[in-house]
Amino acid sequence: MNQNKTGLVLGSFVAFLHLVWSILIALDWAYPLQNFIYKMHSMNNPYVIEPFDIVRSIELIVITFFVGYIAGNVFAFFWNKIYK
Repeated sequence: MNQNKTGLVLGSFVAFLHLVWSILIALDWAYPLQNFIYKMHSMNNPYVIEPFDIVRSIELIVITFFVGYIAGNVFAFFWNKIYK
């Protein structure tokens, strides 16, 4: 398993999920979605969605990409150690 490719795939995936979340916040759709999810689980929503901030969203996407990249790289490293 290629460590770099695995890291890029996992990093890109988690960054994409956070890009979608940032878009939901920018469109003011995040809070209703969050409320719907909590209600489906018979829970009250204790969280408040803050106003959209482009800098914070970019930081979130970049950081989650790097964390996902590292996690994928480490996963592939151990996979290769165990199964080679």
